[in-house]
Amino acid sequence: MNENRKKTIRRRLDAALGGGLLLAMLLCPLAGFGQRCAQVRGEVLRLHILANSDSPDDQAMKLRVRDAVLEETGELFSGAGDLETARRRAEEALPAIEEIARRTLREAGAEVPVRGEVTRMYFNTREYGGQTLPAGEYEALRLTIGEAKGQNWWCVMFPPLCIPAAEPEGEEGVQAEEEIEALNEEPHYRLAFAAVEWVEEWLDKQ
Repeated sequence: MNENRKKTIRRRLDAALGGGLLLAMLLCPLAGFGQRCAQVRGEVLRLHILANSDSPDDQAMKLRVRDAVLEETGELFSGAGDLETARRRAEEALPAIEEIARRTLREAGAEVPVRGEVTRMYFNTREYGGQTLPAGEYEALRLTIGEAKGQNWWCVMFPPLCIPAAEPEGEEGVQAEEEIEALNEEPHYRLAFAAVEWVEEWLDKQ
C-alpha cells in the first residue's frame, strides 16, 4: 500500500473517531435529558378531547365539553399523591365524565355520542400554559365525540395544569410540576425536545 493511500485511510479514521467523540459528547447530556423526560411521562395524566369534525360548530362543541369537564372535575385529583391514584380516580369517575360531556352537547343542541376511556397513548411534543411537555406515551383520559375526525384539544389533568386556580396537593404533584419546569429551563431545551421527539416517534413505529 503506497504512502498516499495510508495517509488517506488515517485521515478517514481520524475523522470517524472525531465524529464519534463529538456524537458521544452530544448524546451524553441528551441521554440525561431523555431520562428526565421519561420521569415526567410517568407522573402525568393528560386530558385528550377529540372533536367530531373540523367544522366550526364541532370545534366549538369540543371546547364546550372541555369547559364543562374541567369545571365539574376540578376537585377530582385533590390530594391524589401519585399517578396511580389519579388514574384510579379517573377510571372511577369516567361514567360521570361521559355524562357531563353528553349533557353539555345536548344542551347545545348536538345529539352525538361520546365515548370516554382511560388509556395510554402517544403525544407529540406539546406546549401548554407556557410549559412544553416531551413527546412519548402518557396515561390519558380520552373523550371522543361523534366520529372523532376533528382536531383534538389536550391538557394536563394531574398535576392540575388544566385549571390555573388549582394547586397540586401532595409531594408527587408538586414534584411533577417542578420537573416539567426544570426541563423547560435546560439550555437549548427546544433542540433537546426535538431530539427526544424524533427518538420517541421512531420507537412508536417499531
